[in-house]
Amino acid sequence: MSLFQRLLLAFILIPILEIYLLIKVGSIIGGLTTILLVILTAIIGTSLLHSQGIATLQKVQTTLQQGEMPTEALLEGIFIILGGVLLLTPGFVTDTVGFICLIPILRRYLVYWLREHIQLTSTSFSQSSPRRPFTIEGDYRRDD
Repeated sequence: MSLFQRLLLAFILIPILEIYLLIKVGSIIGGLTTILLVILTAIIGTSLLHSQGIATLQKVQTTLQQGEMPTEALLEGIFIILGGVLLLTPGFVTDTVGFICLIPILRRYLVYWLREHIQLTSTSFSQSSPRRPFTIEGDYRRDD
């Protein structure tokens, strides 16, 4: 199954699942309570997004000042953005995944898992770049 097909399937199934869960939860705790719960998760998510985003930005700046590549912090930043977007999307499944992305311990586990499965390293980009000039060091002598 191609990436496009997986994304298409996710864009179809996730909203159906979210609507189903909202209806089920609404029938158990009431419609107004369900709406307030969705709004509450968005407010908490926005607060978490703000605090975790600032902390990660400071981590990126500190790492750059030390002269290192902030790979870890940048990956965490991607998960923070993803978590914020998911928490602003109404629904319980997206809220759960969004909170997983915003809770620091769980986010670090996601970054670790991503690094282990995708093998992102800073050297893999710099050593294999086809556009970099190739220089051979050495001495030469011209014979006429």
